[in-house]
Amino acid sequence: MQRLTEPCGRDALAHRPSVRAERPVTRKRLSRGLSLAGSLALTLLAVPASDAVAAPTQSRIHAADPQDAALAFDSSAYTTITVTVDGRPTDVRWYKEICYVANPVAAAAQQPGGPSGGSTTIPNTACGYQSMNVFVPESAFGDQRAPIYFAVNNGGWMASHLRASVTAGASYTSATSNVGAALKAGYVFVDVANRSRGLIGANGSFPGKAPAAVADAKAAVRYLRLNDTAMPGSAERIVVNGTSGGGALASTLGASGNSGEYTPYLAAIGAAGIDVKGRSTLRDDVFAVNAYCPITDLGNADTAYEWLYNVLDTRDTTGQNPSPEEAAEIAARFEAYEKSLGLRNADGSRLTAATMLDTIEKEVVRSAETYLKADPAHTIPPLGGTFRITAGGTTKPYVNDWIGVDTATRTVRSVDMAKYLTFVATQAALKTTPAFDAVGVDGNTTSRTETNLFGPPTQTYLNYTEYSWNHNDVAGDGSGLDDTGLTWKQYTVQQSTTVDDQVHLINPMDFIGSGADTAPNWYVRHGTRDRDTAFTISVNLDRALAGDRQVKDLNYRFAWDQPHAGNYDVPEAMAWIADVVRKAGDPLAHSGGRSDRSSVSQHKG
Repeated sequence: MQRLTEPCGRDALAHRPSVRAERPVTRKRLSRGLSLAGSLALTLLAVPASDAVAAPTQSRIHAADPQDAALAFDSSAYTTITVTVDGRPTDVRWYKEICYVANPVAAAAQQPGGPSGGSTTIPNTACGYQSMNVFVPESAFGDQRAPIYFAVNNGGWMASHLRASVTAGASYTSATSNVGAALKAGYVFVDVANRSRGLIGANGSFPGKAPAAVADAKAAVRYLRLNDTAMPGSAERIVVNGTSGGGALASTLGASGNSGEYTPYLAAIGAAGIDVKGRSTLRDDVFAVNAYCPITDLGNADTAYEWLYNVLDTRDTTGQNPSPEEAAEIAARFEAYEKSLGLRNADGSRLTAATMLDTIEKEVVRSAETYLKADPAHTIPPLGGTFRITAGGTTKPYVNDWIGVDTATRTVRSVDMAKYLTFVATQAALKTTPAFDAVGVDGNTTSRTETNLFGPPTQTYLNYTEYSWNHNDVAGDGSGLDDTGLTWKQYTVQQSTTVDDQVHLINPMDFIGSGADTAPNWYVRHGTRDRDTAFTISVNLDRALAGDRQVKDLNYRFAWDQPHAGNYDVPEAMAWIADVVRKAGDPLAHSGGRSDRSSVSQHKG
């Protein structure tokens, strides 16, 4: 594997994947999955056929399945728009609002607004959360070899209504816009909508509960595979791009290719390639993942966050520790959790709680030195100097008291990790305790944390971590020990419990190194100023991928001086995509004419 997470010439050693990923799926888990999918299916509402499926096609469908035939692509149903890329006019064919499932979930016309609250009216209630916009630049007209840039646009694991990243008359600069760069490179650009948390169904339910976002993304991939011969671009060259929750969605999609655990969810929404007997006849693995600050491993994200910002007393130092006992209790779980993963660094050393800070420090050093050596104009303030950081339109100074640089050799001399973490927590305030599963804890009912991603579609939220479940004190919310009389362990051991399956099905760590078809190419970035999720999360993702023999090219790094954001390194990311595409060769040269992986596998774990 070509590995770019450490200096060249140092190969990563194989690791033992997470305990849960290793364990084969039991009949209990499969029955739970069927039960959960069934409960989600209850939220599906009938919609007119004209709204539920794409227009009739003139292409050949791979099988005579009636549902697949209804999802056929119409190659003539496009509008031509003109945009400007780097000053040059470019014609783009726009295939509008293609519904990629046969049984879309109807949504309410009024949906929750953004961070400021309120509500928003959506124009497409029938399939606006399960559609895609396909943009084909003129250089890709008729080109079935072109990569497909598959953009998932949800942040914070929130539901994403369909958007159009390419608009008539717009101007794009390929050096700063991933949209412009993709069009200039001749890639088919696809905006993909998906259900997820916050979505309100037409019947008042919450049909975006996990793993809806992953099931929808897989359904979109399957639509592209179903129609591969009719559509421009190659479904064997799908590059998934996402940031934050979108980065996590991209990572889960990339890690869980062709896993049979999702089949009931795909069947419920009428995804392509599920026959009348509920068997899969199409693949949903992808070629590459381009993920920024992915919020993955939500079941352990609180533990990782509290450990990182308490191990060197960062919360206390910055005056952001309103619940010290709770923070300490959550953080105390990290050592056992990290040990259970069995991960190793590239030099063969074990990645544990005892070595994690040193590992993070090395990543910070590598990030800074990569930045300095990339351009002679790049500088880092000397110790005692000033970082000037702009956020929300305001620029503020921050004293550099944590990183020392040798300007002559452009190398890092020292990093004070305690002061570094204080710097991160000062330029952007830390999250609450807990950081990701806070609803219902200590009377909190207003938090916007990911708690509402879990539970049945009839319930607003359900705590999904042991600590938050056992400390829920909101009477009548149906979650926690207080309402059920059961501790987390007692609750999750029950046959009917599905919340632990929901956590599992959106966690790429549970699929990397398992029987699933992991994407062979990964580009992952995590900003050195990102306080939204713990650095440990992306480090673990990287080390897990390094041990998966299916991964051929792994390009992971902390992004110097970047916050919780994405697509800030467009030239570098697009050059990487072009390189892995070139190395993979002609997608039409393989057996069957279209496929790099000749058979459809349905893995069980």
